[in-house]
Amino acid sequence: MHKISHITLKRKLPAVLALVVFLFLLLVCRLFYIQIIDGTGLQTLALGQWTRDLPYRAERGDITDRNGVVLASSQTSYTVYVRPNDLADHDKVAKAIASVTGADFDGVYKKVIKTGVSEVKVATGLTKNEMLTLSAYDFKGVYFAEDATRYYNYGNFATQLLGFTNSDGVGQSGIEQYYNAYLKGTDGASYTQTDLIGRELEDNVTSYLAPIKGMTAQLTIDFKLQSFAEKAVNDAVMTYSPKAASCLMMNADTGEILAMASAPTFDLNDIPRNDLSLLLAGSKNLLVTDVYEPGSTFKILTSAIGIETGVIKDSYYCPGYKVVDGQRIKCWRSIGHGSQDFAHGIMNSCNCVFMDIALSAGTATMYDYFEKFGITQKTGIDISGEGKSIMLAEDSVKTVDIARIGFGQAIAVTPIQLATAVASVINGGKLVTPYVLDSIYSEDGKLAYRNTPTVRGTTVSESTSAAMREYLYGVVEEGGGKNAYVEGYRIGGKTGTAQKYKDGAIDRGAYVSSFIGFTEINGERILCLMIVDEPQGYVYYGSIVAAPLVGQIFRSTFAYYGVSPSVDQSEVPEQIIMPDVYDLSATAACAAMREAGLTYEVAGEGSKVVYQFPAAGAQIDENTVVYFVLG
Repeated sequence: MHKISHITLKRKLPAVLALVVFLFLLLVCRLFYIQIIDGTGLQTLALGQWTRDLPYRAERGDITDRNGVVLASSQTSYTVYVRPNDLADHDKVAKAIASVTGADFDGVYKKVIKTGVSEVKVATGLTKNEMLTLSAYDFKGVYFAEDATRYYNYGNFATQLLGFTNSDGVGQSGIEQYYNAYLKGTDGASYTQTDLIGRELEDNVTSYLAPIKGMTAQLTIDFKLQSFAEKAVNDAVMTYSPKAASCLMMNADTGEILAMASAPTFDLNDIPRNDLSLLLAGSKNLLVTDVYEPGSTFKILTSAIGIETGVIKDSYYCPGYKVVDGQRIKCWRSIGHGSQDFAHGIMNSCNCVFMDIALSAGTATMYDYFEKFGITQKTGIDISGEGKSIMLAEDSVKTVDIARIGFGQAIAVTPIQLATAVASVINGGKLVTPYVLDSIYSEDGKLAYRNTPTVRGTTVSESTSAAMREYLYGVVEEGGGKNAYVEGYRIGGKTGTAQKYKDGAIDRGAYVSSFIGFTEINGERILCLMIVDEPQGYVYYGSIVAAPLVGQIFRSTFAYYGVSPSVDQSEVPEQIIMPDVYDLSATAACAAMREAGLTYEVAGEGSKVVYQFPAAGAQIDENTVVYFVLG
């Protein structure tokens, strides 16, 4: 046997000691990592293995109007959980849950006998009575957790603006999505000690972590004004069966959105989650997301540019068309407006006048002002999915293009872009950022955030703004906007009737009827935009379809704010019997309207009248704009 010498041991001892020290240090480092660095993670893992938790969803914060009217709130519901390993009779438990909740027995039974899990969610959305009924069975292994279910206090009201949440309480659209971080709150839970296979320990201690309710979002919306807008949209749908209809009310001085309504729509308490097309159509905020050719409402901007740049002429002549680059561009009134000054050009909404202004200003100047008016970019409104205008690149614009743009064709904008641009024309030249959130409050009522008006730039001078207000008052008092007139009050505005395009060509019979109006209430300028997309039937002019709805809204608004008329309402407008012009020639029909003292609009290019509105013999105000079609 070979003997190890003393000298050999002495030589190897340092190496052995070094190895022992290394292993010891390695062990110390490992313990330090486990206990100090990774201690929290391992504790969490252990807690997950030895405990089972039931979630308690936090209540979402309320959404209110500017005056505190609650539009969206949370209601308590309950979720049923079972721990399969704790159940004494799976069949009995499944029958009880199915009976109380109305759920399918087979589906419930499959859940309560599930293996490989310590806990399973069986049913959600139970009412308090259902929870108490099921709780009375006193089944071991059956547990309940509180949930906060979203409830919209007025159902089908401001649907697109408010938006909705998914089944987990996360905002999916509208205010619910945009301000989800403030509204969602912090979830809570209860923790129960169990063994490794999920059975509750006999000496178990249950801990409870309370949920924290989300913050309250107070909007700039006024419940009453929103009601007026909703009614106008509903009236448009009932009367004209359009593809869509929308209404926007806005404080033109600050950018606060006062009302925002659209159709198609749906009840937020009965969301069509199983019908994707209806869900998408009804949840899209058309006033923010979609673009459209504004038609004659765009003439407000062209007019302001003309005044600001000094290209307005003393007089204009309209033969019913204008030839530009060899193309014959029609005025909406095929028989023409004849000689007129600028004021009457606005009142008559004469396309020839606005082609002349745009051509006189020139493409470069027009595009410079488009940028000032904010229509080359998004407005920055606090709503998800905002769209942007569609415009020809400036260097590709032809003379005929700028002529068409002058009266609102060959350009597409979002309604919110048009509204903010027009607001700047009437408010002294301030381009404001529109917004729908006024403030955020914590659950204890403390102010966490407040929105304030933001001016992005200047568009026109105060003198141009003052002049435009007077011109637009004239449109309602004497011109094509008469159907928006309310006795005793000053309302300004402009009608719009735009043809729609499909596959690059005019879509015959498809129009967008609109009216944008404003008035002053208690020192603030209130703007209202009404859009009716593809009204059905002969009647499609903005002056006939949209203007009366804006007048209706303003009439209700004056009453709501208690604004007295500025003139004696005892001077009731004269009542006129609508003439019968059916089958008359265009010349004879126009003569009959002038003799009756009525403002009229004509569509079609036929030789005789084939339709008139209102019907012959109807009693109407002298201020009514009437309409007939030539065929």
